[in-house]
Amino acid sequence: MSAHPLDVSSIETRLFIGGKFVESEKQFATVNPATEEVICQVHEATDEHVNQAVQAAKDAFHRSSPWRKMNASDRRDLLLKLADLIERDHKYLVELESLDNGKPTGLSSGGYGAAVDIALAIKCFRYYAGWADKLMGKQVPIDGDGETPFLNFTYHEPVGVVGCIIPWNFATLMATWKLGPALACGCTMVIKTSEKTPLTGLYLGKLIKEAGFPDGVVNFVSGFGPTAGKALAEHPDVNKIAFTGSTATGKIIQRIAADHVKRVTLELGGKSPLIITKNANLDQAVMAAHVGLFLNQGQCCIASSRIYVHEDVHDDFVKKAVEYAEKLKTGGQFDDGVTHGPQVDDIQFERVMGYIKTGKDEGATVATGGERHGDKGYFVKPTIFIDVEDHHTIAQEEIFGPVMSVLKFKSLDEVIDRANNSIYGLGAGIISRDIGECMYMAKHLQAGTVYVNCYDKFDAASAFGGFKQSGLGRELGEYALHNFTEVKTVTMPIDLPPGSV
Repeated sequence: MSAHPLDVSSIETRLFIGGKFVESEKQFATVNPATEEVICQVHEATDEHVNQAVQAAKDAFHRSSPWRKMNASDRRDLLLKLADLIERDHKYLVELESLDNGKPTGLSSGGYGAAVDIALAIKCFRYYAGWADKLMGKQVPIDGDGETPFLNFTYHEPVGVVGCIIPWNFATLMATWKLGPALACGCTMVIKTSEKTPLTGLYLGKLIKEAGFPDGVVNFVSGFGPTAGKALAEHPDVNKIAFTGSTATGKIIQRIAADHVKRVTLELGGKSPLIITKNANLDQAVMAAHVGLFLNQGQCCIASSRIYVHEDVHDDFVKKAVEYAEKLKTGGQFDDGVTHGPQVDDIQFERVMGYIKTGKDEGATVATGGERHGDKGYFVKPTIFIDVEDHHTIAQEEIFGPVMSVLKFKSLDEVIDRANNSIYGLGAGIISRDIGECMYMAKHLQAGTVYVNCYDKFDAASAFGGFKQSGLGRELGEYALHNFTEVKTVTMPIDLPPGSV
């Protein structure tokens, strides 16, 4: 296994609060999931650190602060500058993301690795830079009072201090999905990174400082959900919480936020179906299924973890899918040609292996994989189950690992009902050469994103979010801007004689 190229002694591990890096007496280890070795000790945020970060963000949001008085075009230029700095340090950020998360540095499973994550982050900041000076309200024609006409208009104000809780599976990119629109709208932020992957967030803090953002506009705290995350969600001076993570944790955050009626957006879990009809191009279907499921070692909220295949093409699809899976190269994130890395930590590894055991115990058949790779690192072989039934645990629950479940179907209406029979509704996919089939299913599938003849195509301009228990609100695109603004209505009479009001 190749040694990682980074100088560990130079990695920033302190908290970033009020434009400064701050030490904590408490620290925790972050681990390289490919080797199970400690990378470094990271400073852990206490309740007091969270209070300091929120106060810094609150001060930066005061109406007399440089940030609040800044022209929208200047916010635009700061976001563009930040994107340029990330591009300048692209190689370092790729290596840091890969080291901390375990994902390969390049393309992973025909999908995305750390190099693509960072490239998408750059595009996201540039996209929202373009929105910063284009946030406009409306002039609304309302009824007058007798002969007196009224002017009524709206404008959008930033929601205030935003608390962001970021997951570990796409540490840089998920932070960017919140930073971009929130900063374009003029909010200030406290970001709690995952304890599993805290390193790239702290480096982003360094670049935000270098770009010239006023102190306190963005703050990063490293820590754990039950401590730092809970303190952030409960804080009375946090106006909004933006969370990406599990549905179970999202429910807890929503309950906490209710005490202060905080604005909340939640991007949560999924159990997304991919439907392969008898009219599908099977090579296209196999690629979509593998990108959809094995991307990031299966650690993706929109993963296509239920593969419904028409009975007429089931056996041919399974044969091709197994052949493809067995060609994937499993190894360390810095090894040449690797397309499949480890799970992020021992907790996720044990969780995935537990689901594999459950799948076997409930009667599903392992077509390939189904076991650990090697004896060091948190590696799970790419796994494909066949003979899966809808009631099986592996077809019901979010595994968040490289475990594909293949199920047979007979008719479109049948498979639509089965696909929709889930508490989740984040994504869905359709593989068919019949456009009528595609449009019919796209209309009736209950999912926030429906991919047709592709999967996991992400773009900063395209809205992302879920139905049902997969979340509230939308990230990316113009829709994400609504998450970070309040709409203010102004009404006044016009055309009155001087002194009559």
